[in-house]
Amino acid sequence: MTSSVSPAGTFALAPGLTVTRMGYGAMQLAGPGVFGPPADHDQALAVLRAVVEAGVTHIDTSDFYGPHVTNLLIREALAPYREDLVLVTKVGARRDEAGGWPHARAPHELRRAVEENLEHLGLDRLDVVNLRIGGVTGPEPGSVVEPFGALAEMQAEGLIRHLGVSNVSPEQVAEAQSIAPVVCVQNLSHLAHRVDDDLVDSLAAQGIAFVPFFPLGGFSPLQSDTLANVAARLSSTPMTVALAWLLQRSPNILLIPGTGSLDHLRQNLAAVSLELPADAVIELDAIAG
Repeated sequence: MTSSVSPAGTFALAPGLTVTRMGYGAMQLAGPGVFGPPADHDQALAVLRAVVEAGVTHIDTSDFYGPHVTNLLIREALAPYREDLVLVTKVGARRDEAGGWPHARAPHELRRAVEENLEHLGLDRLDVVNLRIGGVTGPEPGSVVEPFGALAEMQAEGLIRHLGVSNVSPEQVAEAQSIAPVVCVQNLSHLAHRVDDDLVDSLAAQGIAFVPFFPLGGFSPLQSDTLANVAARLSSTPMTVALAWLLQRSPNILLIPGTGSLDHLRQNLAAVSLELPADAVIELDAIAG
């Protein structure tokens, strides 16, 4: 690996907990449909080790990826963990045999999920736990009081350092904040999906991270001539440009693009050093219409 993450590209999630803005999402390390083991076990380990060697200090995972697969790979590849490595996990769902992602937000389900994340990662305490609220299509209405309160109790017990929320509305973010501090919000967002623009700005004003999941989310050069043209003009790739746009969008945006490929990892990391000129930003901003 020759690409590296600039130490200056960091964000303080909380006092004493700083991460690189370019992170890594482990979901794609599992098998097809996020089920079962990777096709190439050694390659998956190599990617994880290359992530850390490049200077990335933020890895996003969940025990329902696989299930259990990505956490066990992370432990095999990286334990004992570097002191500056922050592992962020997610609870609130499970996998069914049909490939669905049904909710698992009852207090006893959340406790079991936290225990399994601790066990499979080989940790005594989780750095950050995100509560997944919405479904596969986005946020869903409903109160977060009971599930987030259950996680706050586990935080008080010392099982969790910090809490976040995922796939949520602004109202649900505020409700969670009324129960315990929220250090990050993880929602679907990319160049062509910008419904959370106001939320991004509100969180930035509060010093809270916004973490787009699926930051490229099916968004490909086939779907946007503009993105492809900008990338060609900058001698870059559409993936790198799309990630660079997110990094320049707001200083509180943290990225967790996932890949099982060393080549794609290099493209992702290249976004850290790609400064988009003003005219390119204007063109890319217009994609969302």
